[in-house]
Amino acid sequence: MNFKKRNLRAIAEMIIGDAEFFPYRSSSYITQFFEECDLDFIHDGSTRWAWTSERLSELLQEPQPTAHALPDRFVYVLRVLMHKSDAESNDPDRLQALEALNKPLFREGYEAFYGEDNLLYIRHIGTKTISTATNPHRPFTPKEIEKREQLIEYLNKCSEDQLIEEILLPLFRQLGFHRITAAGHKDKALEYGKDIWMRYTLPTQHILYFGVQVKKGKLDASGISKASNTNIAEIHNQILMMLGHEIFDPEINRRVLVDHAFIVAGGEITKQARNWLGEKLDATKRSQILFMDREDILNLYIVSSLPLPVGATSTSVPDFDDDIPF
Repeated sequence: MNFKKRNLRAIAEMIIGDAEFFPYRSSSYITQFFEECDLDFIHDGSTRWAWTSERLSELLQEPQPTAHALPDRFVYVLRVLMHKSDAESNDPDRLQALEALNKPLFREGYEAFYGEDNLLYIRHIGTKTISTATNPHRPFTPKEIEKREQLIEYLNKCSEDQLIEEILLPLFRQLGFHRITAAGHKDKALEYGKDIWMRYTLPTQHILYFGVQVKKGKLDASGISKASNTNIAEIHNQILMMLGHEIFDPEINRRVLVDHAFIVAGGEITKQARNWLGEKLDATKRSQILFMDREDILNLYIVSSLPLPVGATSTSVPDFDDDIPF
């Protein structure tokens, strides 16, 4: 994807602060800005707008997640640029800055707007396709790769309870689930096959309920479970209990059935395990099963920009700025 040079220059001038309603950034602050975007771009002292335009052009060359959507990291840069915490005194709501940004975007067929969460979104004018900055399959930056390696080390040594409390609960909250309730492991009789239950509200305001069965290690379909592995047959009955047992939602004061069951593993879920479970369940229940293994957890955790859990942090890799919740 390519933008016209004058449109790239206009956006670059907003980043460096040569445009009205945007804070001025010298060479070191331009580098700092891209660090906040989790990019390892270091300004080389050349003409600020030209250098920044080149970096934006590089980001636009990355793969588009879907047709008519801008590359994820380009959207991420615009989100950081338009964060409301950077509002100038003469534009406290950033409406003037938004109008300025939309001039070059309009010429490329896009428009920017603030959502109810006060984050910036980019929409293709013709198709109404919204570009997001949270595609778990986008290329990772070097800092994100380092953070991912630290998270892998943490997953290798954490307990099942730590996986639930330190990784999954923050992740599901960040992804938009709510009323998230962990069953805990003090009274197994009260779990009914669930480690977590939660709900998700669709744009139509309909509510879906999810039960989550969590295993720390690998899920496979071998005849004998090894110490670090769990046989998929061992969670078969737990899934049936999860789908068949009602849960009480105190917010609406009634009991409801789980619509979907998440099987989450801190390790790999083998293809054989998925197929075995599919064969054991009827067609209706098969459609209710969702899988999430280590790769899914890692990718979603990184693109959600969640801070590393205590015990996984390192002084060599700084956490993301918690003030920018992308």
